[in-house]
Amino acid sequence: MRALAALRDHDHRLTRRIAAWDSPWARRLLPPVEDAAEHTKLWWAAAVAMAAVGGPRGRRAAATGIAAMALAELLSDQVAKKLVERRRPPKEWIPHDGVEDRPDSSSFPSGHTAAALAFAVGVAPAWPAAGAACAVPALMVAVGRVHSGAHYPSDVAAGAAIGLASVGLVRSVLGLLSRRLPYGSGLSGGCRRRCGVVAP
Repeated sequence: MRALAALRDHDHRLTRRIAAWDSPWARRLLPPVEDAAEHTKLWWAAAVAMAAVGGPRGRRAAATGIAAMALAELLSDQVAKKLVERRRPPKEWIPHDGVEDRPDSSSFPSGHTAAALAFAVGVAPAWPAAGAACAVPALMVAVGRVHSGAHYPSDVAAGAAIGLASVGLVRSVLGLLSRRLPYGSGLSGGCRRRCGVVAP
């Protein structure tokens, strides 16, 4: 119990510290990125762009990212939030107006973080450069959820774990399907290696 209380106190102190972060960078960049990621608009736009300009590799990356993102949203919003009821951080902890726009649902976990990390990590095996590019706004979303007062850091950590688990589940399903499909079906061994579903 003492260890849990210490973790909770650390979580609360870190929430206040991040929410009070008053740098020009945070004020100018975090809110627009959060707005773009609302309802996963940013990730759908990235998927469309990758599919349009990236050829087969871009389409594979987009499809895997969207699948992982959808699973992460399902697990975070429809499962975890139903099981864990947690209030958002107190408004008096948040020294700016962003706290007025936060939702009324459970604080735990951060669905925005789950979706963002799932998409960014999901596209990386098929297109590493695109995954690295998507990781930058994904991390900004994670920080912004605490800075805006919408979540505790532990909510964000749980969302990140759900996002990474979703990628693992999607890749496992893709690997199972690739092993069951005959080689004549068009999914070659080279393609399987590029998709990141089997070892070379």
